[in-house]
Amino acid sequence: MMDALDHPLVTRRRFLGAGGALVVSFSLGPRVGAAQSAFVRPGDLNDARYLDAWIRIDAEGRISVFTGKAELGQGIRTALIQLAAEELDVAPDSIHLVTADTGLTPNEGYTAGSRSIVDSGTAIRNAAAQVRDLLVAAAAARWQLPPARLKAENGAVVSDDGRTLQYGELVASTQLHVVAQPQSNLKKPVFSRVMGKSLARVDIPAKVTGGAAYVQDLRLPKMLHARVVRPPGPGANLLDVDSGAVTKMPGVVKVIRDGSFLAVAAVGEFQAIQAMRALAEAARWNERPTLPRAGSVPTFILNFRAEDHTVRDTRTSSVRAGRALEATYTRPYQCHASIGPSCAVALFDKGSITVWTHTQGVYPDRAAIAQMLRLPLDKVRCIHMEGAGCYGHNGADDAAADTALIARALPGRPVRLEWMREQEHAWEPYGPAMITKIRATLEDSGSISDWNYELWSNTHLTRPGSAGALLPAQSLAQPFAPDEQHVEITPEGTADRNSVPIYTIPNQHIVWHFLREMPLRTSALRALGAYMNVFSIESFMDELAHAAGADPVQFRLRHLRDERAREVITTAAKAFGWSGSALPRNHGRGFAFARYKNLAAYCAVAIDVEIERETGRARMTRAVAAVDSGEIVNPDGIRNQTEGGILQSMSWTLFEAVTFDDTRVTSIDWSTYPVLRFSSVPDRVEVHLVPRPGRPFLGVGEAAQGPTAAALANAIANATGKRLRDIPFTPDRVRAAMGVL
Repeated sequence: MMDALDHPLVTRRRFLGAGGALVVSFSLGPRVGAAQSAFVRPGDLNDARYLDAWIRIDAEGRISVFTGKAELGQGIRTALIQLAAEELDVAPDSIHLVTADTGLTPNEGYTAGSRSIVDSGTAIRNAAAQVRDLLVAAAAARWQLPPARLKAENGAVVSDDGRTLQYGELVASTQLHVVAQPQSNLKKPVFSRVMGKSLARVDIPAKVTGGAAYVQDLRLPKMLHARVVRPPGPGANLLDVDSGAVTKMPGVVKVIRDGSFLAVAAVGEFQAIQAMRALAEAARWNERPTLPRAGSVPTFILNFRAEDHTVRDTRTSSVRAGRALEATYTRPYQCHASIGPSCAVALFDKGSITVWTHTQGVYPDRAAIAQMLRLPLDKVRCIHMEGAGCYGHNGADDAAADTALIARALPGRPVRLEWMREQEHAWEPYGPAMITKIRATLEDSGSISDWNYELWSNTHLTRPGSAGALLPAQSLAQPFAPDEQHVEITPEGTADRNSVPIYTIPNQHIVWHFLREMPLRTSALRALGAYMNVFSIESFMDELAHAAGADPVQFRLRHLRDERAREVITTAAKAFGWSGSALPRNHGRGFAFARYKNLAAYCAVAIDVEIERETGRARMTRAVAAVDSGEIVNPDGIRNQTEGGILQSMSWTLFEAVTFDDTRVTSIDWSTYPVLRFSSVPDRVEVHLVPRPGRPFLGVGEAAQGPTAAALANAIANATGKRLRDIPFTPDRVRAAMGVL
């Protein structure tokens, strides 16, 4: 039986130093930066402990670096190459980076939570430093010289007397299949040549030249095209389908049905689309109303039974005098709205299946697909390829499962499946609708003494790991039930992410009212609960500042002890010109700040908006952000992510909401689910970085979304004198707040 790695459609390279079970221990110098436990390895080195899981060098000196994280457009391929190149003392273009692939790379779980550089980057950096020192030690032994007389340079080890050995010459006698050590001899920032520089992103050229950049672009020999027929709405089951006429349509190869799972494969893509439409017409479903009737978000959320979980409680028995304020904020269901609909390619051959997918977790997806197909894990391989536009758990895993089911019915031929636009909007897992309620006491001194925060939300995590998380697996004749959801209060949080204010407030009571049942399927949308929680907290901080008669920036600083937080706030305010001249009529300024997850990057955002009074349109004209993400790998990459986060949050906050009636989702295209258009992009977006050489990396990709939403709300309130608390801030809502008919 052919192993998946040896299939002719898969390129495989063999490396010296990757085989054998011998474990060799070695000692390296002290690590720069935070001290490590004697038993805890940096980043994901703690889980994948062998150096050759991360770094391999062949006899010709070619260097391959492996990461279990996926490039999603956040630029990590470039940053990870920089980290490896810096510690190995080679040019970045000499690094071949292999991203998430269950046949080749370490298992790093999901690419999520802004942890790629924190976890994988830290692991690769330390592994590269340790490999470099191993090669230097090997050269020292060969020349019988002290290692202090040698240095690594441009892919070689050079002695002070002029002798040179290339890495490829050394690796044959140097075992890289060794356990990594807890400490590494990392370069000091002052000697960096690659890190801290704005290296051009390696993933961009193919994307702007029409190259094969995405899984949507993948074409394999003798490949078939497929489409799936989804039910008309949630809860509908397939009663019957007469597929006879469809099987006779031009190009149709097979109609696949298993319970309520219905799909068709054809030679050409448009033939598959035509057959899908004909098959949908021939299908009979028992559609029934399962969704709440149209109403506001609070109406249906508060009708569901909630389980109360305390996130934080620092209350004392004393009651402080002061002015009490309270407010309620809401967020609707929101789409990932990927520009390219979810897609996958699969090949089932000789009992094994290979799936090319834009999942954010190849190993969890492999486990789920193996369970669904009832195959051993070693018979399933998942290879990540980028998808055209997604952050979070969209339809990628479901499309991979769709394709796997279809490919199993057509062994020996690759199958490519892509969802239709209406399927993407109607069937992806949404970002959950949420409600938050805040009540606080403001003392006469202008300080906050009591803080009570409540949030209502169901789960933000239904990612695969088991087949029950896959949409098609739930539709089979022998269906897999969705996983039961449990609440776990962790430092990083899920729905409760950033629900604990970073400000110094003595009495805090924070509760997550967990909703086990909700009408629509939900999962991780970028930043999870942090977007809503930061929006709520930072909007309320502005309301409290106004009540205290204080400047919003100074009010925040009054309640902050974290010096890095204070520096980010003052940097953004100064760059923006916060204390500048008065604004014209119908213009407003807003400010907001958060430290993502209270343990990742610090981000402050200041915004100018202009309100078109007649239409109610709120237009962001300028945004200025300041970011502290620890040591900087690629400054341009951090700016890219922050700028993108600002625009993404702007789209969510001004435009986006899933709509539905009692049976179906009705926001199924770009007219019914509008997103940010180029005409609404701000004239200026500035990102200022606060350098922290030698400090630990902090995840930055999701740091701007919450502050942007709140800064927008605060700017609109500043411009109109009216506070909007229900996302999105549509023109109708702005007009209603201003009393414009």
